[in-house]
Amino acid sequence: MSKPIDIDLLDGGGDSLYVSERKVYPRDVSGRFDRLRKLAVAWLLGMYYVFPWLTWDGRQAVLFDLPARKFHVFGLTFWPQDFSLLALLLIILALTLFFVTALAGRLWCGYACPQTVWTECFLWMERWTEGDRQKRMKLDAGPWNREKLLRKGSKHFLWLAFALWTGFTFVGFFTPIVSLGARLVPFDWNGWETFWVLFYALATWGNAGVLREQVCKYMCPYARFQSAMFDRDTLIIAYDPMRGEPRGPRKRGLPSVLQRARGLLDMRTAYDYVFRASKHPSAAQNRLQAAGTITFDVGAEAAPLPKFAPDELGDCIDCTMCVQVCPVGIDIRNGLQYECIACGACIDACDDVMGKMGYPHGLIRYSTQNAIDGKPSKVARPRIFVYGALLLALVVGWTWGVAARSPLIADVLRDRNALYQQTAAGIANSYTLKLVNKTDRPQTYRVSIESQTPDLALRGGTQRVQARAEQVLSLPLQVGAPATLRGRHALRFVIETSDGSARQSVDSTFFGPM
Repeated sequence: MSKPIDIDLLDGGGDSLYVSERKVYPRDVSGRFDRLRKLAVAWLLGMYYVFPWLTWDGRQAVLFDLPARKFHVFGLTFWPQDFSLLALLLIILALTLFFVTALAGRLWCGYACPQTVWTECFLWMERWTEGDRQKRMKLDAGPWNREKLLRKGSKHFLWLAFALWTGFTFVGFFTPIVSLGARLVPFDWNGWETFWVLFYALATWGNAGVLREQVCKYMCPYARFQSAMFDRDTLIIAYDPMRGEPRGPRKRGLPSVLQRARGLLDMRTAYDYVFRASKHPSAAQNRLQAAGTITFDVGAEAAPLPKFAPDELGDCIDCTMCVQVCPVGIDIRNGLQYECIACGACIDACDDVMGKMGYPHGLIRYSTQNAIDGKPSKVARPRIFVYGALLLALVVGWTWGVAARSPLIADVLRDRNALYQQTAAGIANSYTLKLVNKTDRPQTYRVSIESQTPDLALRGGTQRVQARAEQVLSLPLQVGAPATLRGRHALRFVIETSDGSARQSVDSTFFGPM
């Protein structure tokens, strides 16, 4: 296993337009963005795996109880009548995505997307069992033997256990997770619980373990329409070709172009060097699978770059570390590409190399395209203020809607079988009161009527109704009037709690003989 490995062993290649994707082997990296990404993974997965086990007021803190049509979220209970709040929340999330994308590019993809988060975890397990980039490439290219079986088997065992735990937790958001765990041994899950645990586990295994970057490149629509939210003042991860070109290896001791008389290249020359370098990859790029996705015109011709004297070189030493650490396998030096998920791994790798060379950090950095090109850049621009104002207004509205929700739902249905009934006491209309106690404690309600017709009266007088916590009641009511009453009359049913903290009124109609 010590001999060089032909990269063609890892990929059949060919001239077909429909070739299989070459597997990406991201190299491990450390730095400030890597630490931020690990912190985001720990925080997001912590919420996912911990929230179902928390209790709030004696109930699972986060439980989406579909059979009962109730969502419980940290003491708040959302009913089907609160669907408008859910719709508004989805609008807020979409607008947040637009706002963040216009301001700072694909931060969602790089740090918070479930595909990125779970893929990061699966990559950690792969590194633990198979080693870093070079070892994984050698292992895949080598023959099947005892070591390969053990390493591959260990990796897939960890993947399977983690995927099943993920599926179990997912179902635990919809079925009380303590009960779900208690019924695991002896196995007493119903068919749907079993199906969704296995389905979600398989989806996690396939997306995070097998497909990985292909989900981002081919299946996720966000990568395709993100350009509609970008402009030249959007913060992106960008390579500075004016400082970095022409790229090439050199001995240590050569100062940065920022400290040499050469200085920065003009923009046209720098981008010409980038274009020509993409058409004629260096030996390092070919050897280390560093070609990535090229966004230039594939039919254009370009002369190869000449050999430059050391003092003519830019700060890029063509080490290809930025490509080796990229989880989607692109070369950021070719410019902004839709595959880039803005994870910042290439920045950490480049800063590390620049530090070892004694060069200033920032050859690859978060910046705007205008700033990279030496033009004035303005991050705080009108569209950012518009997005921000709309987002703030919607968040305030949603918060007010949640806080101002009535803890009582009341509806009154007339008897559809007859407009009125003739009784010994006069005329009567029958109604059905639908009453929902949305609170988590028992309530006593008073039911009365109001009408400008003084002869209308609720049979039995003001009703007192007892309702258990979150109980739905159906209560028959009758409104009576003297036999001499004629025509149609408006009335209002008033339902209020015994302490007066909640009150609902429902308009209805009383009919007598015409």
